[in-house]
Amino acid sequence: MLVTVENGRATRVAGDPDHPFTRGFLCTKVNRYVERTYHVDRLTRPLRRSGAKGQGRFEPISWDEALDEVASRLSDIARSGDGPQAILPYSYAGTMGMVQGSSMDRRFFHLIGASKLDRTICSMAGTVGMRMTVGANIGADAEGIPESDLVLLWGTNTLTSNPHLWPFVLEARRRGTPVIAIDPLRTRTAQQCDEWFPIRPGTDAALALGMMHVLFAEELVDHDYLRRYTLGETELRARAAEYPPERVARITGLPAERITTLAQRYGRARAAFVRINYGLQRHAGGGMAVRTIACLPALTGHWRRAGGGVQLSTSANFEFDRAALERPDLSPPVRTINMIKLGEALTQPDAGVGGPPVRALVVYNSNPAAVAPDRGMVLRGLARPDLFTVVLEHFQTDTADWADIVLPATTQLEHWDVHLAYGHHYVTLNRPSIAPVGEAKPNSEIFRLLAARAGLAHPATRDDDLTLIRQSLEGAGPKLAGVTLEALLANGWMRLAVPRPYLPFAEGGFPTPSGRCEFVSQRLEAMGLDPVPTYTPPYESPERAPALAERYPLTLISSPAHQFLNSTFVNIEPLRHAAREPELVIHPLDAAARAVVSGIRVAVHNDRGEFLAVARVEDCVRPGTVWAPSVWWGKFTPDGHNANHTTSQRETDLGHGPVFYDNLVEVSPAD
Repeated sequence: MLVTVENGRATRVAGDPDHPFTRGFLCTKVNRYVERTYHVDRLTRPLRRSGAKGQGRFEPISWDEALDEVASRLSDIARSGDGPQAILPYSYAGTMGMVQGSSMDRRFFHLIGASKLDRTICSMAGTVGMRMTVGANIGADAEGIPESDLVLLWGTNTLTSNPHLWPFVLEARRRGTPVIAIDPLRTRTAQQCDEWFPIRPGTDAALALGMMHVLFAEELVDHDYLRRYTLGETELRARAAEYPPERVARITGLPAERITTLAQRYGRARAAFVRINYGLQRHAGGGMAVRTIACLPALTGHWRRAGGGVQLSTSANFEFDRAALERPDLSPPVRTINMIKLGEALTQPDAGVGGPPVRALVVYNSNPAAVAPDRGMVLRGLARPDLFTVVLEHFQTDTADWADIVLPATTQLEHWDVHLAYGHHYVTLNRPSIAPVGEAKPNSEIFRLLAARAGLAHPATRDDDLTLIRQSLEGAGPKLAGVTLEALLANGWMRLAVPRPYLPFAEGGFPTPSGRCEFVSQRLEAMGLDPVPTYTPPYESPERAPALAERYPLTLISSPAHQFLNSTFVNIEPLRHAAREPELVIHPLDAAARAVVSGIRVAVHNDRGEFLAVARVEDCVRPGTVWAPSVWWGKFTPDGHNANHTTSQRETDLGHGPVFYDNLVEVSPAD
């Protein structure tokens, strides 16, 4: 991102036209970054709560007052009978980067002995699924897509969540490559594809197994690749034999002949590119779904050629020295709390988190009052009068409304950082282009100051941001060879030390225990799980919960609206106005059965809670599925609720991830 600065003020942001992957354009959301940075509601001074929790009433205070109060309160809790594990950090990716996301903050909490946070809310199910199959969350290089002869966009709304991939897809299409979307929703992306497969939510593993059934039955496999570079072909053949297209049709809702044809086209392709994304892992069997799909290119040998393979992420190639950044060696043995169980941790400490009750919550880079599942329980926890809550933020979010102290943090335009990527292979340096707005401070500086106020004398609390960047690079793995701070200062971004075209598994070399693509995983077996890819029905489905499905027959998908980045950018007026209002897209058949017509307000509800939305009756969702583009802040909705009032705190099969789309609801016209 290039920032134009005039008289010390940012006036424009633009993509870097010289960047080989992003090619000079920004997404809809980040195009508004200057407006966001100077927004009239930007937090520019520390605040102390002056009203009841949740009212959002605050008074300005000085940084000295804020730091003294936070350090004093945390120290008192750490010295109390509950001990420092009663303090819980809560963060994710609101401000991204190695420095502002996971460096000085981790050191601070390790040194005081706070509880650890299992940061699972986005991608851990799929990440573990990839690890158990190909060894790491490493995938095909998207820059090879123009060489593909088939592109499957599987559970990914590329034009919204990964727009820089789309030009590579279009280049392949210009060469005659068919592009297929597999998604319960006919998204903006699916509308632009050659074909749409409206799969039933949570059944992706079954479709992959059905494709394998055809591949094995018609011997559309690469026998040499299987023999040299895979483990467990016999077991996988037996499993795939259990999933003929007719059975898979009943599971997925897709016609058997389309399943067969898709498998044949995949098997006959030389280099099919499969882009999977995080939505398809947000259900009970999400980790296994990713694992099962990740087996496909090893069956056909597509890993051998540019444009072939599967990509969930490229993140594991970025071998930063995280231990040097985060210093886990500074922490005593403490409990770990899963971030998706925040509601339980704050209201039901005996329900599974164990240890003392959470008495202090420090939130940064996240907005859990909007994004965490089972929102009603989360809000009840945040309302506890004995809970001391500190929030580092740019704006007064839903979460900030519940804080005791709010600390103003910097945006990407105002601090140093270094970034990895999810979909390409370029390290990026983030330079501050303007001075911090008002009294805002970088996260790293806030935690340095808190460490000093708390009397933490360890030298690790005094490293500045450029030192932190150097530390992340000096002990980095071989794929960051040559990537130094000096080189990044000169170039802005640098490609990892991987070849072009990057073919990670063309000749095997999988970073698994066996060195092969593991169709059979002894690690999964040791965990008490099926070692062979399989299909796990959603928790909330007719197969596993028929009585529940009778009462709540619709599956709700609540993926981010095109204008929002999860809950970020919701307060930027042009983006929020473009998103209109909380909406629910429902199929005409489902709408007719409920006397729902476009434009009326409906209640979307289950036993966990409800939210209001305006109905849009369209056939861009499959029957039995409804879609509520999210994630709205409660303060911008008519009832103060959002879709997460209906989502659960259950975990995926692998990685302890969330099951946001494993969510049965009913829809009724609102009073």
